[in-house]
Amino acid sequence: MGEKVEAKEERIMVSVRMRPLNGRESGDSSDWECISPTTVMFRSTVPDRAMFPTAYTYDRVFGPNCSTRQVYEEGAKEVALSVVNGINSSIFAYGQTSSGKTYTMTGITEYSVMDIYDYIEKHPEREFMLKFSAIEIYNEAVRDLLSHDTTPLRLLDDPEKGTTVEKLTEETLRDKDHLRDLLGMCEAQRQIGETALNEASSRSHQILRLTIESSVKQYLGKGKSSTLVSCVNFVDLAGSERASQTASAGMRLKEGSHINRSLLTLGKVVRQLRFVWFVFFLQE
Repeated sequence: MGEKVEAKEERIMVSVRMRPLNGRESGDSSDWECISPTTVMFRSTVPDRAMFPTAYTYDRVFGPNCSTRQVYEEGAKEVALSVVNGINSSIFAYGQTSSGKTYTMTGITEYSVMDIYDYIEKHPEREFMLKFSAIEIYNEAVRDLLSHDTTPLRLLDDPEKGTTVEKLTEETLRDKDHLRDLLGMCEAQRQIGETALNEASSRSHQILRLTIESSVKQYLGKGKSSTLVSCVNFVDLAGSERASQTASAGMRLKEGSHINRSLLTLGKVVRQLRFVWFVFFLQE
């Protein structure tokens, strides 16, 4: 990593990662093929649904043999490290249940943390303060993953900070090992469950937030204009799913309904981001 970290100016960048077939799918053939670093091709293998191949283009496409390290370096690193320059950013993992989102986001988060601390070590002229918080959204209730109290938390509308979570734990980090311990705690507390597609399916959306405050050493914490405060969010979304595919019933069916509804609302918000003047965040 160079001395200067620069972020692209695009509001949204989309990368696609194709995972290899798992044990349950080993006898199947894939309908999807990575034909270039930016293009994926769909060819139906079902005879009565056969159609002409369809190509889809994204900012970056990673084939099934690509490592998580490569996905991070080419698809997420610039976005994650923009936080050290005072730019807010978010990295989402979205896809069908059992598509490997949590696996990918775990790696991206770990690589981001290592590079952020590496940047800090290379800039001794600045003082850095890092804070970490984590929530999960399960059945439309918000829970603090850094607390053993499972009571749902309220969302508040702050005129300066925007939407905030009431009484959310925010840990000031001592070092990267401290952060790794907190990440392990979040993983242990997150809601998971078995479906027909995945033995350990994430049943909640997880949002990890790393806030960085930095300044020339003599100004840190004194409210000077040279202080930079920004955050990067690592968002591991629960997978979209069809009840017929996951064989869901009872609690799992309820979870799936909440997951799909929240993903639909998120999709509406993302589409509205092209209208800079207004985004409808609230959904009845």
